[in-house]
Amino acid sequence: MQAQPDKTGVRHQWPDRLFHWTMALSVIALCGSAFLPILGLRFDWVPLHWIAGFVLVAAILFHWLRVGLVHGLAEMMPGSDDLREVLLDWHARPEPRAQAKYDAYQKGYHWLSGLVVLVLAVTGLVMMAKIDTPWWRRDPSILSDAQWGLVYVAHGLASLAILFLIILHVYFALLPEHWATLKSMIGGRGPLLMRGSEHDHER
Repeated sequence: MQAQPDKTGVRHQWPDRLFHWTMALSVIALCGSAFLPILGLRFDWVPLHWIAGFVLVAAILFHWLRVGLVHGLAEMMPGSDDLREVLLDWHARPEPRAQAKYDAYQKGYHWLSGLVVLVLAVTGLVMMAKIDTPWWRRDPSILSDAQWGLVYVAHGLASLAILFLIILHVYFALLPEHWATLKSMIGGRGPLLMRGSEHDHER
């Protein structure tokens, strides 16, 4: 299949951009309230942390609703074309690639970050049992000490993983060859294909 000229259009609809930036801001707030006190910046971080966590959970539920009712899973499901793309890149063989809105690396990042965020959300919700909120009183007795240890380890590892993924995401988003897709996450319009187009061929 020959590379096709770049076609532009509405790459990301406004509800999907709203989800992306809501999730981004909530994750930044979570990372800031989690790591800044460790670095010595003292403030009442607990309320900010759990409120940002609830915003993140709401964003995740909204995203799942959009996937179920609007997008479906097909565009983001890995397939043989994605494996072929990665193998061709490893062997530096510039052969034609099947057209796709998301390339293999975007799909891989999406699923990895989705898994990490899900672990953060689930363990964070469990940890809510250890703090007082306007809706309930703390009750750490729901888990044993050993179980709480597993929850904290999973939450901590996922926190370090999401910090790395944020840095990776920002780095690649700011590369000149990715400015078109960055702009599409701000204004909506951008390249409709990330594989099988002239944009992909030039990379």
